Amino acid sequence: MKLDILVIGAHADDAEIGMAGTIAKHAAAGLAVGICDLTAAEMSSNGTVESRKEEARHAAEVLGVVMRSNLGLPDRGLRTSEEQIAAVTAEIRRCSPSIVFAPYPEDRHPDHVACGRIVEEAVFNAKLRRYMPDVPAIPAPQLYFYFINDLGRTDLLVDVTGSYGLKEASLSCYVSQFQKTPGADIVSTPLNDGYIERVRARDMLLGQRKGFIYAEGFASKLPFAVDLFRV
Repeated sequence: MKLDILVIGAHADDAEIGMAGTIAKHAAAGLAVGICDLTAAEMSSNGTVESRKEEARHAAEVLGVVMRSNLGLPDRGLRTSEEQIAAVTAEIRRCSPSIVFAPYPEDRHPDHVACGRIVEEAVFNAKLRRYMPDVPAIPAPQLYFYFINDLGRTDLLVDVTGSYGLKEASLSCYVSQFQKTPGADIVSTPLNDGYIERVRARDMLLGQRKGFIYAEGFASKLPFAVDLFRV
């Protein structure tokens, strides 16, 4: 499978929180976009592994992605270990994306931090032909970081005003995480206490910087090349 864009998250819903508008916008433009969840979120306070996978499937359909995979790495056990880096490297090589997105490696959730670091290592290793030589190396994809809980340095903004309805629709697929169902065995968490409203407020504030209604922000460790500054 050859993807244009591969978005990697620690858990199902990470990609949607951080960049569902961007995913939907690029999928609608005809790009092949995929999502890879590293864990089954088996440590989540609400929902089950089965319900989370079903929610993730529905969200992927809403966004128009061509594939969604799950590597089955341990929830709350993500580490920059050789084994986990190799698993992510193999998935990147399998999908051969031109661009990879990962969580910004500064976040209140340790799994988001670990995911960002694992992906950064894996993107680097993906091009090394003597690393895991049984899986063909690929040209190094571009790597950008998206924000989940905490904003960092924002190098890029994408206007997602036109696709924001799809972002909200994808988030609404995660009933177990963002809603308190009366009579259900639900634990109160930051996610089901106005979290989507806070995501919306963040995206509005980001959009305000460039005069957009909604925007999603990204960071890059590499500089951007400019031929001419346009005025």
